Amino acid sequence: MVKLDYKHRQAGHCESGVTSNLLNYYHFQISEPMVFGIGAGLFFSHLPFLKMQHAPTTSFRVWPGMVFNRSTRALGITTINHRFRNPKDAMNRLNEVLDQGIPVGLQVGTFHLPFFPPEYRMHYNMHNMVVYGYDKETYFVSDTLMEPVVEISYDDLARVRFAKGPFAPQGRMYYPVKIPAEVDFKPAIIKGIRKTANNMIGVPFPLIGVKGIRYLSGKMRQWERKLGPDKASYYLGQVLRMEEEVGTAGAGFRFIYGAFLNEAADVLNQSWLREISFEMGENANKWREFSYLGSRNCKKRGKPEQSYDFLADMLLEVADREEKIFRKLAKIN
Repeated sequence: MVKLDYKHRQAGHCESGVTSNLLNYYHFQISEPMVFGIGAGLFFSHLPFLKMQHAPTTSFRVWPGMVFNRSTRALGITTINHRFRNPKDAMNRLNEVLDQGIPVGLQVGTFHLPFFPPEYRMHYNMHNMVVYGYDKETYFVSDTLMEPVVEISYDDLARVRFAKGPFAPQGRMYYPVKIPAEVDFKPAIIKGIRKTANNMIGVPFPLIGVKGIRYLSGKMRQWERKLGPDKASYYLGQVLRMEEEVGTAGAGFRFIYGAFLNEAADVLNQSWLREISFEMGENANKWREFSYLGSRNCKKRGKPEQSYDFLADMLLEVADREEKIFRKLAKIN
């Protein structure tokens, strides 16, 4: 049996929480918001050509692995990432690394995770968790979404590591192997802020960042007329699931990013970042209001004036707020 002395901590977002916990295992003190900000995790995209559960994909985060890879690279930390062609090789390699006393981050699909509550089980392949040991056919798991540590069988773990569909994990596993004795956080923070600002306001592609929020707003106005009330409600529900139930998403990510800016203000000695942190929190509340009113619309409980046009207008307000925020952040030096 292998069972490492790994400290389980819950987190707001799976990948940044996993990264923070893995680094803290090696006594490298870094918070989840700091990982998220340096890793430029805040993002937005609406991709009508990429379907998830028969509806367009809306994402509030960067692609899987980017937060871990960007944050560790910026901090000078050497890491290893593996993908595999078959489950047997993936599981054998996992055991080998655990035998070396190394906890391992995994990307998995959530639909077949046996310890997940039923309401969280959807075909979503961008979830992350840590395996910190095993005993024969049972693996010990730290999942930042769960309050206690959990266990999973060999067969179930192999299954979720090779879930099918968009962003299939392909057995991906990752872990740090060399951490420098001293790290200067300042350049990593500035680089992360600039990258996030560019993602949100600098990408010319109309489906990304602030432009993507406005694009979704325009599409939302047409849903009921073009798709009919039932399909329009389903499309809206998909946006809300991605915003509130999957990967922390819309409001949650903005609260985390606000916490990052608050920490960054102290590290960089730039108090104006604390003001932007407050603005980010206010905008997170607007996202939360959108999801609340949108869910009432889906359940046919919304007021008549809270139509798809009303929700689309809310998205335009959110986009305007975020454009102002990231134009300020883009000027950091």
